[in-house]
Amino acid sequence: MRTEKAADVGKKAIAQAVQAAGNFVLATHVRPDGDALGSLFGLARILTALGKQVLCYLEEPPPELHSRFAAGLRWESDIERVLAFAQECGPDIMGICLDCGDMARLGKNAAALREIRPFAVIDHHQSNDGFGELLWIEPGRSSTGEMVYDLAAELGAAENMSLEAAECLYTALVTDTGSFQYDSTTAHTFAVAGRLLNRGVRPAAICQRLYDNASFGSLQLMQLVLSTLQTFFDDQVAVIQVSQKMLETTGTDYADCDNLINFPRSIKGVRAAVFLKEREDGEVSVSIRAKGDCDVAWAAAQFSGGGHKNAAGFRLHGQSMEQVRDLLLPVLEKALVQGRQ
Repeated sequence: MRTEKAADVGKKAIAQAVQAAGNFVLATHVRPDGDALGSLFGLARILTALGKQVLCYLEEPPPELHSRFAAGLRWESDIERVLAFAQECGPDIMGICLDCGDMARLGKNAAALREIRPFAVIDHHQSNDGFGELLWIEPGRSSTGEMVYDLAAELGAAENMSLEAAECLYTALVTDTGSFQYDSTTAHTFAVAGRLLNRGVRPAAICQRLYDNASFGSLQLMQLVLSTLQTFFDDQVAVIQVSQKMLETTGTDYADCDNLINFPRSIKGVRAAVFLKEREDGEVSVSIRAKGDCDVAWAAAQFSGGGHKNAAGFRLHGQSMEQVRDLLLPVLEKALVQGRQ
């Protein structure tokens, strides 16, 4: 069981390694969300301001919603160029993985990235069992972005943080706390948010960019997705789904789905909301959000997934969305019962 003391040791060890290194490769999980990208590009800006050379790796280009974070930074999707950079740097290099619950979530080039030494992991997923030489894993945190701010403070870089870096980290906090609604939000989360505001962040501008930029197609998609709503176990579990056909019909992509799970989660009496997404490669990805005492990280772990108590997910191949739903429902029923005990 991880303790606050162990987490503090991990943070200090990573800070010492960062101070000693001149070059960095930063990476995060595939299909990155606001916390992943905010943490990645926020840390990149903090390290660059400290005079470090930084290369960010992303398996795919950042989604349009968060692409502005990458402006002026060096990032690559070509693993060969990343490895060439690492070779040029010689021993004066460090790899840092952010917001990634397990090594597989790093994507198809995880093994190659893991060869960069030392390799540090900064994460807040309770399912993370550690896969680097340097580990700072703290499940009680609201977001990885909150942890990156604390690393900046440990490095003496928080007080002079650029507005661009602060906006990245504030976005990480907002998106991974459900706009400060989830149980993981703490007094420290608000304290970090306040310090980011002191660096010039304007909450209204961030939230307008995140939530008030819907296209007509995305509203059509919302209509189609919400029409799939089903409830189970006396309306304690709500399920929605999105198909490839829905995306094609509305001219949208998965970025337009980001916040739709909040609608079934908001229903009175619902304790767990499920969003099933049909991917192009035949994979079904599953996002689960809960309220209160239902541990959806446990439910996701039964399918080799992970996450937090109230926010988790997993992926399955070779099954339809309906088949995945039917596999998940008995597991969620157990999670509901366990939460009541």
